[in-house]
Amino acid sequence: MRTAYSVETVRAAERELMARLPEGALMQRAAAGLAAACADLLGRVYGSRVVLLVGSGDNGGDALYAGARLARRGAGVTAVLLARPERTHSGGLAALLRAGGRVTADGAAEEAVERADLVVDGIVGIGGKGGLRPDAQALAVAVERSRAVVVAVDLPSGVEADTGEVRGAALRADLTVTFGTHKPGLLVDPAREYAGSVRLVDIGLELPPDAELEALQHADVARLLPLPAAESDKYRRGVVGIAAGSARYPGAAVLAVSGALRGGAGAVRYVGPAAQAVIARFPETLVSDQGPAKAGRVQAWVVGPGAGDDAATVAEVLSTEVPVLLDADGLRLAERNAVRGRTAPTLMTPHAGEAAALLGVPREEVEGARLASARELAAVYRATVLLKGSTTLVADSGGGAVRVNATGTGWLATAGSGDVLSGLAGSLLAAGLSASDAGSVAAYLHGLAGRFAADGAPAGAHDVADRIPEAWRDVRG
Repeated sequence: MRTAYSVETVRAAERELMARLPEGALMQRAAAGLAAACADLLGRVYGSRVVLLVGSGDNGGDALYAGARLARRGAGVTAVLLARPERTHSGGLAALLRAGGRVTADGAAEEAVERADLVVDGIVGIGGKGGLRPDAQALAVAVERSRAVVVAVDLPSGVEADTGEVRGAALRADLTVTFGTHKPGLLVDPAREYAGSVRLVDIGLELPPDAELEALQHADVARLLPLPAAESDKYRRGVVGIAAGSARYPGAAVLAVSGALRGGAGAVRYVGPAAQAVIARFPETLVSDQGPAKAGRVQAWVVGPGAGDDAATVAEVLSTEVPVLLDADGLRLAERNAVRGRTAPTLMTPHAGEAAALLGVPREEVEGARLASARELAAVYRATVLLKGSTTLVADSGGGAVRVNATGTGWLATAGSGDVLSGLAGSLLAAGLSASDAGSVAAYLHGLAGRFAADGAPAGAHDVADRIPEAWRDVRG
């Protein structure tokens, strides 16, 4: 599992480690990892042209010491100082000059950037807020015009480490070399889009067990997947109820059922007006026209996809004592107090627009502050919230680490994809996973299935559902 920690936690761990190490040793560890990553990208270091964009903090010191290492290997290294020399890291600057590097004159900075093979972004460290200053913005434009590979030190300058927000101009990196641990902004959009690939350099930090963010990997998901035992039957494996679809949107019911059938539960019950369409596509589904209360034994419900204005069914499902997944129209129709008052787990799965409506804010605010929005929504509704998007976030109402998932692809932005995800997560709920685990595992498998279905080309929601078994096997393999 990948974890990410707040700036405050990282700085406390750094102070504790520096107290036990010789002065400057921690920065040398970081610089060595940074220089190695730059050398890997360059391939041939000797004769290459490297430009360091150097701010006033330790971030700039890391860049300068790494530049000195590259200069000793024959690279032509030029430092562009964005602070006065007396405010630049003195040890790093002296090391660069001793190694044969140079400091460019003020008027030649942009020209040096445009001629560079590699640019090292050491402008702002993990404490940066509010985007780049005007002088740095001009350099960022020059970097974009150049053909240079861009390596960010710890995180791209202009993005906010703790929140993943980008509140102004920021520098886009091809690779971010981060030290000790991931920072939340490297895993959460919109900041993640600026980070490129991320390389973690171990510098010996001792971090607490409770992280700000968690990102599941194959092994973590494999441990959570429900697997039938020898004595299992369909009821012991769990039964998921799907209350979805309408005369206008029968396909939503079909797609939710398609996800549910591939999610590990032993049986799927369907309640709603799209029974004929569901049975025609999936004859193994158990259908009922008597409403949720008379549908039969159910261990979890999915309600809302394509439900139109059927508020009564949404309210009936929310009144049950089993886990409920609330999606799409269900999010709009549900009474806030009916969700807040539930004693059984509730998993809400909004996209940014739905989350904005629930919070009463513009969509742009949710998209710009996804981490804060997911946490706020979970707290307001006392539910687990799966906020869909390019990085999916799963936040619990009780706080703790937020789960982040990035297995998906832009091709998943297609009609019905969310219905498949809802069915899949609901099935995992019925199989016994917690709301947080069900949402996280479903997002992970759904993202992989989307990649397999698209393979670089458009794919429909039904294609994604069909590839869930392949994603499941890939994780377990």
